[in-house]
Amino acid sequence: MNNTQSTEVIFELSKPGRRCHRLPACDVPSSQPLGALIPQDHLADQPPPLPEVGEIDLIRHYTNLSARNMSIDTNFYPLGSCTMKYNPKRHERLAALPGFADLHPLQTDDTTQGILELLYEMQQFLAEISGLPAVTLQPAAGAHGELTALYVAAAYFRDKGETHRKKVLVPDSAHGTNPASAALAGFETITVKSGTNGLVDLNDLKSKLGDDTAVFMITNPNTLGLFETQIKTITDLLHSKGALVYLDGANMNAILGITRPGDFGADMQHYNVHKTFTGPHGGGGPGSGPIAVRDFLAPHLPAPVVVKDGDRYRLNFDMPKSIGRVRSFFGNVGILFRGYCYIRTLGPDGLKQVSEQAVLNANYLRKRISEGFEVPHPGPCMHEFVASSRELLRDKRKIKAIDLCKRLLDFGFHAPTVYFPMVVQEALMMEPTETESKQTLDAFADTLLKIKAEDAETLKNAPHTHIVSRPDEVKAAKELKLRWHAAPSGGVPAADRVATTGAPAGAP
Repeated sequence: MNNTQSTEVIFELSKPGRRCHRLPACDVPSSQPLGALIPQDHLADQPPPLPEVGEIDLIRHYTNLSARNMSIDTNFYPLGSCTMKYNPKRHERLAALPGFADLHPLQTDDTTQGILELLYEMQQFLAEISGLPAVTLQPAAGAHGELTALYVAAAYFRDKGETHRKKVLVPDSAHGTNPASAALAGFETITVKSGTNGLVDLNDLKSKLGDDTAVFMITNPNTLGLFETQIKTITDLLHSKGALVYLDGANMNAILGITRPGDFGADMQHYNVHKTFTGPHGGGGPGSGPIAVRDFLAPHLPAPVVVKDGDRYRLNFDMPKSIGRVRSFFGNVGILFRGYCYIRTLGPDGLKQVSEQAVLNANYLRKRISEGFEVPHPGPCMHEFVASSRELLRDKRKIKAIDLCKRLLDFGFHAPTVYFPMVVQEALMMEPTETESKQTLDAFADTLLKIKAEDAETLKNAPHTHIVSRPDEVKAAKELKLRWHAAPSGGVPAADRVATTGAPAGAP
């Protein structure tokens, strides 16, 4: 690590006998030994080696950890393509209502009519917004939705006897999950180039489109924040070859109520519920990635889906051509609940206003950032845009995009997305979302323009105010420490005395 601080802290505070909560006594009747209810091989010989700490130590531990982190509740997060927007706390309270939160997924349909009605309506909302009539809510995240849609496409072509369709076309500006999902679904990925305008190069697409093409995966608006104005030409080309068009719906928050993927020719799409309709996001989840498809693909969706019979709702498992489950039970219902609340709160006009405000904010920030940075595609953008700091790499300071972004942390701003999409050198990808004020956008732009002129030493050693400065990110990714491990008996090991720039061997 660079720029390490020498201050040491004791991480391991556990001492035998300390308690902040005492569990109730075992309520298994003495006449019924525990082993009679639970198989003996499922019982532990010893209590788990959990940390033993007092309540004040526990509270300080987690409060101090939270103070080291940035979050959407504490900082502006202009992460392009990741859409870190505010999640209304009202949704948390509603999702925690006992009538919903206390349900068990194995209850019968007769005892879960309320949540089934909500999920049925959510399916209808997503179908209407996308212009695609059939929906499954099962996928657990956006990338999982992509994979599910490609499984559906593969099942559709198998059913038609067109197993020769093995290729999936993906633009070079696509999210990295697109080719990954295609590979997992058993397809070969072919990259389609972008033109100088940042849009799909139609000539390159035509040269790679053939009778063996199964799907074209396209993001619209794309990751450069540009709407593919030739999208209808693209979808017509694919359909003329009998192929399907998959719309990566990660950027749906730019077009809600303005245009629909089904109307411009998409056959399938996923939603990122956290990005489009809000939901807690970060730390890897939880997520939800429903997909919507055309009616001829509906038989292949994961079972079950919610259907309505008269005034009753039920889970329909009678889908003989279904690809089967892709998620246990019915997916991340709590996140779907939050998205449902968002849609019902705003209504059609409100959802359209969401997109209009997101586009307005992005264009305002793009204009401010262009005062000091190159914007390779300077025309009006949608919900996000990509700037470049490559000119700073060429001057004598040799400043990289990562240096600017590390320095932003000192001013209380999370970094924008860097080095993506890869079609732009030293990319700074920014998405302000509809939830940020003009004052916040001005403060962020002023700060970025200010630090651009700072000296090389200040920038290359930033951040200067955080406990962790510049860890070896490759090593951190390869040597993950995600669980707490009890310290050996005999005191706190030396490995648990660590500089405040790093986590000890036992850290979560």
